[in-house]
Amino acid sequence: MEFEQKAEEKKMSMSKNIARLAVTAGLTAALSFGGVMAPVTMAFAAEGGTDSITISKVEGNENTTFKAYQIFKATVTDSENGGKTAQNITWASDAVGTRVIVAINRWENDHNLKDEDKLPSNPTAQEVADFLMAHAENPTAGSADGQAKGTRVATGNVLYAVANAVKNETPVKSGIAAGTSWSPDAENGNGYYLFVTDGSSLEPGNKNTGTSPIFAVVGGNAVTVCEKTSIPTVGKKILDNSKVKGGDITGETDWVDAADSQVGQEVNYRLTGTIADNYDSYDSYSYKFKDSLDQGLDFVDGSLSVYALNNDGEYSEINSESYKVEVSAGSNGHVLTVDFNGAKGLKSATAKKGGTLTINANTNIVVFYKAKLNAKAVIAGANNQLNGNLNTVTLEYSNNPMSGGTGTSESDTVKDYTYGLKINKVDLGTEKALKGAKFTIVAGDTTNGDENSANVKYVKSDGTLSDSKVELSMDSDSVITLTGLDAGVYTVTETSAPDGYTKVEPFTFEIKPTMNAIDPNAGLTVLSGTLNSKNQSDKVIAGLTDKRAGDNKLTMQTGSEKDTDGYFNITVGDTKQVGLPLTGLNGVTFTWIAGGAVLCIGVAHLIRSRKQAEESEQE
Repeated sequence: MEFEQKAEEKKMSMSKNIARLAVTAGLTAALSFGGVMAPVTMAFAAEGGTDSITISKVEGNENTTFKAYQIFKATVTDSENGGKTAQNITWASDAVGTRVIVAINRWENDHNLKDEDKLPSNPTAQEVADFLMAHAENPTAGSADGQAKGTRVATGNVLYAVANAVKNETPVKSGIAAGTSWSPDAENGNGYYLFVTDGSSLEPGNKNTGTSPIFAVVGGNAVTVCEKTSIPTVGKKILDNSKVKGGDITGETDWVDAADSQVGQEVNYRLTGTIADNYDSYDSYSYKFKDSLDQGLDFVDGSLSVYALNNDGEYSEINSESYKVEVSAGSNGHVLTVDFNGAKGLKSATAKKGGTLTINANTNIVVFYKAKLNAKAVIAGANNQLNGNLNTVTLEYSNNPMSGGTGTSESDTVKDYTYGLKINKVDLGTEKALKGAKFTIVAGDTTNGDENSANVKYVKSDGTLSDSKVELSMDSDSVITLTGLDAGVYTVTETSAPDGYTKVEPFTFEIKPTMNAIDPNAGLTVLSGTLNSKNQSDKVIAGLTDKRAGDNKLTMQTGSEKDTDGYFNITVGDTKQVGLPLTGLNGVTFTWIAGGAVLCIGVAHLIRSRKQAEESEQE
């Protein structure tokens, strides 16, 4: 009970603190404005000295710095409820006052305010403060979890208009490091300040993002402002062809980080990008996917589509005119870019089927497209390395609502594997290479007689599949080499043996990868194959022969099932048809003739004896 009581007291204390924090950034003339003028700042008791402010560090923005702009000078005191009271409000400078008034006048016209609700002509700093208090309600944009998390001012809010105007003035201080306490100098003193991210501290190409405008009252007890803004991320997945259910691509569920495919087979990819928590603070939002495809992968023209996915789980397809698709040469293949190219970037996007397209901080932008492996694809197992064909994506996004800078997300990579097979042909007796044989290779086990089925796919010499029968011939080394095979069972049939030789019966071979498909750093962990020689293990072996001829039986070399080049080896031995020479043919013929004469004499004697016996009985 004591424990529960203490826990409840702690919970109540935390609730009071949160309530107190909600009013710490208020702006007032003679009294606290509560949370009304705490539009974007969650402020906490800080370790800094009196009259100081600290903007906290956030993950990924450890090196961010800020600029400080003073809007109003004021006498600031701490309220009993934990808030702050600002009195004796004056402009920080005439130039700032002019910019703020002009910005508010434009905002008034854009929002069709009634005359009685507008600023008076030539307003004082106090009157402008009153106006901001009255019209800056609900300034905080929504977050991914639906809760106010900190520094997000929507572009339509009057405070955003003020920030846009003031940022063009000379800041009273630059280079304020995140996590470092700062106090105004004596010339500026306490009052109402705007803090914006210094764009120069957001290095291009890095994973970072700037905060929305931060408005805070500086003076009295030290406070810490929590800079809460998420950094966009991007993820990539591949859909193994064996898992495709068909129908709408958005309904597929078996997306993974690693798969395997046949050369020429179209494979589905999915890119998923998130949006910054302070998306509503941007007037324009740059958003670009950059997807690098290895040289063994080709983008399939016309296969790409883009969707907005919101919390309701519904996909809304985006009009293709909202973005530009480009495939260009890369360092080791090609780079696919999907760039929202409207006047305001992603904010200009429209729905494909008309109607309203909802994009906010909760939205994911999802790209689907297809690519296929080509003849340059890396064969898994080559050089004893379980390498796949890589496909890596990054996301480039606007990272500062008060400037035009961009950041780049961490990358995400998926892998697509393909495999190789060699069929070696030898004389069963001599184990020497044998030329002239032809084979068919079918995807699947057709030894039960269903090779003529309409669903049968034949492997072509380039590793692709065909609906029509394809015969494969040996090369000059008496080998059939196939690249770009998918995992699974294959049926090998010798359709034509060399002259004077007997064909082997059809047999099967299975490529069996061990795959950690949900770990982007694991992928293929073990590569093996299984041969089913169909009761002819003396004629068909998984590997290369031991070179010991004369026993009319193939025996493999230890460890030769798979070459270091990544190809599985199968050796097939054909039996030679030999006619043995015969001697003494004339003697044999005479013997047969003599034997025939004796037989004839015996039969005649038997008949004559029976006839004599019958005559004696009659007498």
